[in-house]
Amino acid sequence: MTESTIDIKAFLDKDEQKDLLRLLTAGSVDDGKSTLIGRLLFDSKKLYEDQLDALERDSKRLGNAGENIDYALLLDGLKAEREQGITIDVAYRYFSTNNRKFIIADTPGHEQYTRNMITGGSTANLAIILVDARAGVITQTRRHTFLVSLLGIKHVVLAVNKMDLVDFSEDRFNEIVSEYQSFVAPLNIPDITFIPLSALDGDNVVEKSTRTPWYKGLSLLDFLETVKIDNDNNLENFRFPVQYVLRPNLDFRGFCGKVASGIVRKGDEVMALPSGKKSRVKSIVTYDGELEYAFPPQSITITLEDEIDVSRGEMLVHPNDLPLESRNFEAMMVWMDEEKMDLSKSYFFKQTTNTSRSRIDNIKYKVDVNTMEHSNVDFLSLNEIARVIITTAKPIFFDPYTKNKSCGAFIVIDPITNNTSAVGMIIDKVDQTDLTTEMDVPTLNLPKLGITTEHYEAIEKAVKALENQGIAINIIK
Repeated sequence: MTESTIDIKAFLDKDEQKDLLRLLTAGSVDDGKSTLIGRLLFDSKKLYEDQLDALERDSKRLGNAGENIDYALLLDGLKAEREQGITIDVAYRYFSTNNRKFIIADTPGHEQYTRNMITGGSTANLAIILVDARAGVITQTRRHTFLVSLLGIKHVVLAVNKMDLVDFSEDRFNEIVSEYQSFVAPLNIPDITFIPLSALDGDNVVEKSTRTPWYKGLSLLDFLETVKIDNDNNLENFRFPVQYVLRPNLDFRGFCGKVASGIVRKGDEVMALPSGKKSRVKSIVTYDGELEYAFPPQSITITLEDEIDVSRGEMLVHPNDLPLESRNFEAMMVWMDEEKMDLSKSYFFKQTTNTSRSRIDNIKYKVDVNTMEHSNVDFLSLNEIARVIITTAKPIFFDPYTKNKSCGAFIVIDPITNNTSAVGMIIDKVDQTDLTTEMDVPTLNLPKLGITTEHYEAIEKAVKALENQGIAINIIK
C-alpha cells in the first residue's frame, strides 16, 4: 500500500470519527439569517468553484447587496424567496471543518411559517437566533426563543447582527443582552451565548473582528466547533423501541432499532414492554461487527438469550427503570395541517415505533406565540400551539419530553388524508378525573361468545395485527 493511499485512508477514518452538530437559524425578516450562513460557508472556504461562480453571477442579477456578493442566495433558492428577499422554506446545508461536521437548517422568520421552523428545529442541538442591532429584542425574537425552548434545544446563540450599522457600540450590545436575559429567564434554556457580528462584512463570523476589541468571546465558527453537546443525550434511561424483527435464518432472531436513550451492554437484563417478559442481552450486532455496549443514537440489532415474543412497536428497557405507561397524558401540540383540528375525530398517534388510535380529549389553553398569553379555544388552526390532553386506544410507554426527547415526542396523523396533522411533546400523564371523554377499548369475552379454545390462537394473531394498526382490543379467555 502506497504512502498516499495510507494518507487518504487516515483522512477518511478521521473524518468519519468527527461528531455532528445540527443547528438552526431563526430571526425576523431581514435580520440576515441566510446571509450569515452564506458568509459562514464562504469564509470557511467550504464552497466549490462552480458554486462561487453561480453566486457571483446571481448576485449581479438577483442580489440585494449592491455591488457586493449576496451570500443569502446560497440558501434562498426558491424563486419567491429571491424575488422578495425572504426565506419561505427550510433550507439545509451541510459542511465540515477539521473538528466537526455541521448540518444547518435555515428556517423562515414569518409567523405563518411556524410549522417550517418546528420541522427544521426538531433534530437540532443548537439554535442561532439573530437580532438586528438597531431593532434589538422584538416580538419575533421572543416567538423564536419560545419555539426553541418548546423543542427542548439546550444551546442558544443570540447573534446580534448588523453591528456595523450601530458603529460596533458595546453599550448597544450590552443593552440587547440585558433585555434578552430578562425575557429568557423563565424559559429555562441552560446554555445561552451572545456574539456581536456583521454577517455582511464577516465580523466575528469565522475570524475575530478588530472592530470589536471589547468582545472577549469566540467567533461564531470557533464557538460552533467547540460547544459541548455530548451530554445532551439521555444516557441514564435505556429505551429501545423495536423497529423490525430480523430473522435471516433459523439460528438468528434479532430485534432492530435505534437506541433512543441510555446504554445497553451484553449480559444486561432487559424487559419487553408491554408483555413484561424478561431476558438477557446475548449480543449487540451492527454492520461492522458485534459491540460490547451501545448508546444513542446508534442503530443496532439485539439478540436475547431467551425466545420471547417481541414485535415492532414494543420496547426493550431495563427492568429497574421503567418508562411511564398511560393512555391519557398532557402535551404541548403544534398544529401542522391546513385543515383545522376536529375534537370529534379519531387520529393516528405515532410515538417512537408505536402507533395507536387517539382522540384529542381537551384543549387546556392556546398559547399566543407572540405575547405568551393563554386563551381558551375550541380547536386549533395551522401553526397554532396549545396545551392539550390526549387519550389513546392502547397504553403508550413514554418519558416526559424534557427528560427524553426521543420517547416524549410524537406526531398525529389524519387517518383519511394521511397528512401529519400535528407534532407534540409529552409533559406528563394525567388522572382520569381530568378527562372530559373516555376512549373505550372494546373487549372480546371469548367464553361468553361461545368460542372454543382451539380458535384462541388465531384470534390472538388477528388482535395482534389490529394492534399494529393502532386499534386496541382486550381479550378475556
